[in-house]
Amino acid sequence: MNHLARRPADIGHALRRERKKKRLTQGELASKSGVWQETISKIENGLSGAKLDTVFDLCAALDLELVVTDRSHGTTDFLED
Repeated sequence: MNHLARRPADIGHALRRERKKKRLTQGELASKSGVWQETISKIENGLSGAKLDTVFDLCAALDLELVVTDRSHGTTDFLED
């Protein structure tokens, strides 16, 4: 599924949605990615100034990739839980 992300919180919401879709706990994702569970929680809640490397580690663990494209006029409202 594609997720529109224009701010760090949007990426966090997308990662949470994908983690839940794969039925992983934050702890399980932490073990898989090497990222602390507390950091995952902060990213998912839009509270972290996470390094880009950390986001890529989480994407890899969730079998996701980031795609950069021209900005659309869509909304990110659908990403809220």
